[in-house]
Amino acid sequence: EVYFVESGGGSLQAGVSLILSCTASGFTFDDSLMGWFRQAPVTECEQVSSIDINGRPYYIGAVKGRFTISKDNAKNIVYLQMERLKLEDTAEYHCGAAFRDPWMGGRGWTCGDRHLGAWGQGTQVTVSS
Repeated sequence: EVYFVESGGGSLQAGVSLILSCTASGFTFDDSLMGWFRQAPVTECEQVSSIDINGRPYYIGAVKGRFTISKDNAKNIVYLQMERLKLEDTAEYHCGAAFRDPWMGGRGWTCGDRHLGAWGQGTQVTVSS
């Protein structure tokens, strides 16, 4: 059974840093594209960042330079280090896995592609001024 344990969310002020972590099980972590998605009440679901099986990262423009994705294949954990948080980063963040990578990297991976893998339950990040 595929299972994710996400942690690290919270309520914090703009400008600070936060690290999300996701421990996965039930699938071949090393061979999966891993990523983070976010869903806010008034915006569409979007991929934030992903990391492919070779460790190559992808970031959307809104977080590039502020967020860093990494993974530990030995522990089946993917991290999202978030720095200089902004109000617009407020969202529920979901860890996701794609069991195959038709996009040759995470750039084309969208929220509508959940059927190609699995998602975690999410962890809330709330940024206030």
